[in-house]
Amino acid sequence: MTSSTSSSQLSGKGRVAVVTGASRGIGRGIALELGSAGYTVYCLGRSTSSSSSTTTTQDDDENETTTVIKFQRPVGENLDLTVESAATEITNRGGIGIPIPCDLSQDGVIEDILSNLQIVEKRLDVLVCSAYTTPPTGIRGEFWKQDLDMWDYVNGVGLRQVYAACRSASPIMIETAAAKTKKNLPPPLICLVSSFGGKSYTFNVAYGVGKAAIDRLSTDISYQLSKYGVATTTLYPGLVQTEANLQMDVDGIWEEQSGGLDLSVGETPSFSGKAVVQLASLSKDKMMERSGQVEVVAELAKEFDFYDNDDDKHRPSSIRSLKYLLPNFVFPTIEKENGGTPIPNWIKKNVPDLLVPWSIFSSGPPPDMDSR
Repeated sequence: MTSSTSSSQLSGKGRVAVVTGASRGIGRGIALELGSAGYTVYCLGRSTSSSSSTTTTQDDDENETTTVIKFQRPVGENLDLTVESAATEITNRGGIGIPIPCDLSQDGVIEDILSNLQIVEKRLDVLVCSAYTTPPTGIRGEFWKQDLDMWDYVNGVGLRQVYAACRSASPIMIETAAAKTKKNLPPPLICLVSSFGGKSYTFNVAYGVGKAAIDRLSTDISYQLSKYGVATTTLYPGLVQTEANLQMDVDGIWEEQSGGLDLSVGETPSFSGKAVVQLASLSKDKMMERSGQVEVVAELAKEFDFYDNDDDKHRPSSIRSLKYLLPNFVFPTIEKENGGTPIPNWIKKNVPDLLVPWSIFSSGPPPDMDSR
């Protein structure tokens, strides 16, 4: 069954959003779609047209300025992936884009940004936490062989600063909710971008623990914020064709790093953006009912009847769907165990789009990693 949301409800005119990690990847896709819906979008990210991927710090003792180079995954040449370009495109789409170059790994940065936003906008309707850092050494590996830096890379910006953003944004969003004069208007929404790694083993230990913590963070802050009329959601994109993932494919390292997943059938970053626009447009009653829950982008697409690509009506399957799990994990394992004998095409082409219950999906690693 699909739900319907009118175009007037989808309008973000007069509403304010903050998106971290808005210069590239999933964060950029979400920021642009919010712009298309008419939101004023504050685009936060490290990449800026003035000094991409650098951070300037002041040494108080020696009164000297130091520039620290921050690692970012390689992307294709001539791609303008900055907060300024994201803000410009948002404005071109009918919203209002405001670029905020910043390094969210530094304590106090998000607090200052949101404090200034409260003075200027006097409201905050949507907070999307999508900023994330990936270690330059790669992410796969056995945890006891990885430096402690691995934990800091994936759970510094990816978890600690998410908590900081939610903590600083909540008072503004509580005031925004209290100021709503009409009944059942969409509530302020905190959206935490997580992944299926919060439910099942993915990449490494630090990654999975961090994603599970994000899921729990959304649930627990929902418990405390619900009485104030502020909702939360945990967003699970699927396999996403981010700029960095596409470059890994070009460089010939995608198969090894991903475990052989087919990136050509992945989601675009805008798919996640369309999901956020739909959730942020739900009435207060409907959104508060599902506050604190995990929402899968592909499953929201079926519920609200939207597509990743409107032209070809492409709608990727959820990662917990048999239509995704069998071709990517189960069939390859069967073929390997049978000496390479391929699964007949008539079977591969007729896998039903049925969802595996979370209790089963979360019970263990993918078949190709299970040694039992």
